[in-house]
Amino acid sequence: MRVSLFITCLSDVFFPNVGQSVVKVLERYGAQVDFPQAQTCCGQPAYNSGYHREAREAARHMIDVFADSNYVVAPSGSCVAMIRHYYPELLKEEPTWREKAEALTKKTYEFSEFLVQVLQVDRIDASLHASATYHHSCHMSRGLGIKEEPAALLEQVNGLEMEELPYCQDCCGFGGTFAAKMSTISEAMVDEKIKHIEETGANVLIGSDMGCLMNIGGRLRRTGKDVQVMHVAEVLAQGGAK
Repeated sequence: MRVSLFITCLSDVFFPNVGQSVVKVLERYGAQVDFPQAQTCCGQPAYNSGYHREAREAARHMIDVFADSNYVVAPSGSCVAMIRHYYPELLKEEPTWREKAEALTKKTYEFSEFLVQVLQVDRIDASLHASATYHHSCHMSRGLGIKEEPAALLEQVNGLEMEELPYCQDCCGFGGTFAAKMSTISEAMVDEKIKHIEETGANVLIGSDMGCLMNIGGRLRRTGKDVQVMHVAEVLAQGGAK
């Protein structure tokens, strides 16, 4: 099975280990992974800020980049939601491009979703001895409806004890440009999220969107909290077969 990695901006620039972990896990379960070098931002920041013309340009470019891919997998529910929900809408007045956009939506998956629904992984060869809790990102849980897949995978990691996060449905306060434009509100939201994380007693916070993990992780460091932040892919890449 040939899979193209859509790395996403935050993973590419700030968290390259997440991309490496995605490749390691996908290859472990039989996928042949390629990386289209011409890929760029999916256009979500522009779209969310009202720059729809620029977002449309990004969408057309990404559609071309992944045109020959069998599957496209990303370590971000947020970016996958952008492609699935907004590419066809952005290009609805251009029938040819809308058709291409819809073709891309059908083969684009969030990482844990792809493992469970496409590769049908039912046994995880990974080990991490820790107490952890999971943060459900808004775009992934609400936008894509993906909630059970990460949990099903993490439950199988040897030595990992998962603790339920209170008010797990609440936003962490990132929201892309929201964190910059409404920084005071964002800070209050992430502080509340951290309070609930501490209530679990977990020493590891796991998530599926680097925006959320960057926001929460940054606040944890600034407030001196001893909680490690990890992406699902990084957890699944721990131990197991090389």
